[in-house]
Amino acid sequence: MSRTLSLLTPSGRLTLGSYLGALAPMAQRQDDAFYGVADLHAMTTEHDPRQLRALSAEMATLFLAVGLDRATLFRQSQVPAHAELAYLLECVATTGELNRMIQFKEKGRGVESTRVSLFTYPALMAADILLYRPRQVPVGADQKQHVELTRDLALRFNRRYGEVFTVPEVVTSSGGSARVRDLLHPQRKMSKSADSAGTIYLLDPPDVVRKKVARAVTDSDTGPAAVRADPDAKPGVTNLLEILAACGGSADGVTTYGALKREVTDAVVSLLGPVQARYADLAADPAYVTGVLESGAAHCRQVTAPVLASARAALGLA
Repeated sequence: MSRTLSLLTPSGRLTLGSYLGALAPMAQRQDDAFYGVADLHAMTTEHDPRQLRALSAEMATLFLAVGLDRATLFRQSQVPAHAELAYLLECVATTGELNRMIQFKEKGRGVESTRVSLFTYPALMAADILLYRPRQVPVGADQKQHVELTRDLALRFNRRYGEVFTVPEVVTSSGGSARVRDLLHPQRKMSKSADSAGTIYLLDPPDVVRKKVARAVTDSDTGPAAVRADPDAKPGVTNLLEILAACGGSADGVTTYGALKREVTDAVVSLLGPVQARYADLAADPAYVTGVLESGAAHCRQVTAPVLASARAALGLA
């Protein structure tokens, strides 16, 4: 089986969409897998250091709570090779390439000034990938452009300085995350970085989940045919049906929106219950979580050292 690599940015609290679209698939692939908390990426925009520390710890604990106990878990900042290779790749990238990155344009739109790291972070993302030499990188559509840049930088580096990097193949994932929409704004996905009352977080207690689902947007249709999937005409209802199915529930026999929301609530609460119980146990023993991350970082340093050394030598630094 090929190596698996995935990093999640602690820019907010993990959501139901994060679980269905990322964490659950990650739990299915843990052999030779490296899963990281991308805390360096969280610094590309204004941030509170205390919040970054707290969100990083919460994310790492949730990694374990959802069953990622066989993969290598680590914090990006604890593996210095990520930052060092990022700079080396900045010396290969061009301003034209980085200026075309969609996320840089979107986050910088209407803002007088942005951090330089927001402009250069695609080089850090490329370093994240190339250090572990995966042959395939599964990504959502919003990150495809960055992985394509990673390929371009790897090819250019290999051509100019010698064969160092494995050029990864981009595998676009439709993922459950893309299908889990905001309950109040079903035209957009449920995001951990957007503060919305329509977002279900993994640590939301049952009563909070119930209130959020109860307020979910539907429409004015009535009758037995009202509860049906139609992304264009009924985005809110379609979102609830997809969440229900993804959480293991069924809409068979459901004919009213009230009944649908009750089924969705029960399915979500049932899915998140074991995760939250395990999280509570782990949170009571933070030293254990810290130890897992430190052990994972040590393994990562061992795995990435030869790649970094080869890149440094190829560029004339060793």
